[in-house]
Formats: sequence, structure tokens, C-alpha cells
Amino acid sequence: MRVLLVAILPYLATSFTAPSKAFGVTRAPSSVERADAVQCPRPSSVLKALEDGTNVDGVGANGTAEKKKVIILGGDGFCGWPTSLYLSDQGHDVIIADNLSRRNIDTELGCDSLTPIQSPEVRIQAWKEATGKDIKFINLDVAKEYDLLVQLIKEEQPDSIVHFAEQRAAPYSMKNSKAKRYTVDNNVGGSNNLCCAVIDAEVDAHIVHLGTMGVYGYGTSGGEIPEGYIDVTLPGGRESNILHPAHPGSVYHATKCLDALLWQFYQKNDNLRITDLHQGIVWGTNTPQTILDERLVNRFDYDGDYGTVLNRFLMQGAMGVPLTVYGTGGQTRAFIHITDTARCIEIAINNPPAAGERVEIFNQVAETRRVRDIAQLVAEQTGVEVDFLPNPRQEAAENELDVANRKFCNLGLDPISLDEGLFDEVTEVVKKYQSRCNPQKILPASFWNKKRAEECASLEDKEVTLKTKAEAEA
Repeated sequence: MRVLLVAILPYLATSFTAPSKAFGVTRAPSSVERADAVQCPRPSSVLKALEDGTNVDGVGANGTAEKKKVIILGGDGFCGWPTSLYLSDQGHDVIIADNLSRRNIDTELGCDSLTPIQSPEVRIQAWKEATGKDIKFINLDVAKEYDLLVQLIKEEQPDSIVHFAEQRAAPYSMKNSKAKRYTVDNNVGGSNNLCCAVIDAEVDAHIVHLGTMGVYGYGTSGGEIPEGYIDVTLPGGRESNILHPAHPGSVYHATKCLDALLWQFYQKNDNLRITDLHQGIVWGTNTPQTILDERLVNRFDYDGDYGTVLNRFLMQGAMGVPLTVYGTGGQTRAFIHITDTARCIEIAINNPPAAGERVEIFNQVAETRRVRDIAQLVAEQTGVEVDFLPNPRQEAAENELDVANRKFCNLGLDPISLDEGLFDEVTEVVKKYQSRCNPQKILPASFWNKKRAEECASLEDKEVTLKTKAEAEA
């Protein structure tokens, strides 16, 4: 695809879905129509390995490469914890570094995880008892404790460093000036510190960063969003392949765009080996590893700041609460199950760029769906109504989204698609812990600007009433 830099990119797109296969779950047909499926072509050697459980060295399918020592920054969080367990389960030597900032934000917001997450020490001990495998935990602030970060990398000599250690919620990043400044200081400062620390430690560690699809914007590429780099025609007819233009929609997304520029600079200047993963919205709660012991349960955020849209819908449906759709619900977004997040991280670890190669970029998504279509799917399953609320975000009311995800598929990922059978897992978690829910935290509490806040003023008097457990199960 060739585009002129000076042109206004048209809004074109269609939804896609990739092959679906979760851990032993039989898929029920979806009641929501979707566009023609895009099958992921895969090498026959990878396909054979997936079918018979054998390893194929160098191919990059899950568990096929040599086992590595991996430091996971932010390994206590929603994506970091299940990824840490998955990599440990696959035989990698895992070290978690986390300053527990997400737990501190729980206290700030007055809203705990719906699931009762244990301390890192209890979690790690439970993992040891369940599997016999060791995970090391270090309390470390990547953005502030630079000397300790350098020391950790020197002492551990990791093959890979997975970087989850960023404030991950767009709504929280727009909450107020304090949250905006913290998000920038923590996210951009931490990423810069990581690059500097790898250089100062003199360790050839492969950095794997969890980015976001939001760096591209939504429906602004003039067709399918490529994986990181886009072909352009410069003035004079010169053709080039450049980093996709940034189009952030929040302070959080802006930090990921700034991260992307840092990766480009440090790769070019210091030959760092870096992979940036542009991930879609994560849904689901547990993985085959977190269900081994109740003390291993992953966190479940349901509030207006940190609850991802599908998890919020599933929680609301299970509790008999009308689904909170912002605006028209015409926003099309990319999605990925939490289990596939962990699988993608290992594939990236197993397939690092060589020294001197440009930053590797993957689109870490399974499929795209329109928000109101997802709400319809959950409403039909749970029998609740859909409540269209004023949109707290500054964004287009409707957009299309077409995303390329061929790299992961070609390396053996068989992504899980949105499926009622898997919805049941989330619903059971919600019903089990529904007494921990604070219904007033369900509604949006962060607004993109004064105009958005004024248009959402009616939400201040809105009350949310949960069904009793007996009513919800009736």
C-alpha cells in the first residue's frame, strides 16, 4: 500500500477474525455477524508441532526455542502475572520485578480487584507448591530506582527483559493533572531507564515491550493497519518504509508513542535488540496456570478506570446490571484473550531481532469487533439491557478497523476468538466474588476534557443496583 504523507488518509476497514482454539473449549456459534474470516497461514512444520506436541527449533511456536532467563518488569499486574506463570511453566527461568504500583492505585481509587489477589510472596509460594518451579520476586521501581535496575540486570544476565512496568489505563491517565504527569513520568521514564540500564550493564538482553494498538489511532491508516511500518511515497516519487505515524487518543497512548520513538533511537544508536508488541484490548481473567490454585488467581478490574470493556460487560451481565456502552458503541477495537498475551510474549522471546536489525513490531491481536456488537452478544447471553451513556472520551463516535496480525500467526499462534464458552469462565469468576463489587465504581469516573465532563454530568446522580446472588442465578 502506497500513501502520500501529505494526503489525508481515508477511513477504510473491515473486521477480521483469526483461527480460534482455546484450551479444550468447544466454541459456540456467535450470534453477531462478523466479516469474512482471515485465516492465518502457518508453516507446515509449526502446524505439525502444534498437533503432536513436539518442538521445532527456531520456528518460534510456543515452547519450541531454548529455555531462557527472563526478567519480567511489572510481573505482578493483570498481563504480567499470567505471563510470568506461563513462561515459568514452559521452563524459562523467571524473575519478577514490580513496585506494586497497581495495588497502590487500588487504594487511591478505593476499588480493589474483584478477585482477591494475594501478595507476591504468597503467589510465588503457591506456584512453587503447585508446580515445583521457582519464581524470584524483587520490589523495584523501574522509573525511579535506576541503580537497582542496572544491578539486577548485571547480576541476572537475562536473555530477555519483558517490559510491562507501565501505567496501563487510558481513563486513569486522563483523570486529572496528577494522573497525567504520573503516567508520563512513569511510562516514558521507565522505558528510557530500561534502555540505559541494558547499555550500562553491558548485557545483550532482548527487550520485549508491551505496547498498544492505540498508537496507530483507529481507522486512520487508509486501509489495513500494517505491523509497525508503512510504505509511503515521499515528494518526488521516492518510496520508503517508515514507522507508522502516531495518532494517540489519550495520555496513556501518547506515552506508548513516545516509547516507540525511544526504541527506534536506542536500536539505531546502541544496537539494542527490541521487539514492540502493539496489543489489542485484553479480555478474560484466568489461564491454565492461574487456575491451578486459588492463590494464583489473576486480578479482575471492573471499574470505569481500569476495567477493560469486555470484562466490564461480562461482569455487569453476570450481576444483572445494564451494560455501560459509551456513546453510540460504534467504536471498533481489537481484542485478545489474556492466555494469548502470554503465548505471544513467548513467541516474541523466541524470535528476537539480530543485533543491528530494526525494531521488530508485531500486532498482538486476535480479531476486531464493534463495541455495541459485543454488548449485544453479552446482553443476549445474560438477559440484561444495554445502557448507552454519554461518552467520557474524546473520540470518533464510529470507526472501522482492519488490522494485520500475520507475523504471530505465521509463527504458530492460533488465537482465541470471542466466544460464549469462554465468557462462561469470566461469568463464574464474577459470580464467585460478586460480594466484593462496589457498584458505584462501575460508572466512568475520568473524562477526557471539560466538555466531556459537562456532557457526562448526568452520571453523577445515576445509581447502579446489583442483583442479589440468588437473583443473578435465577
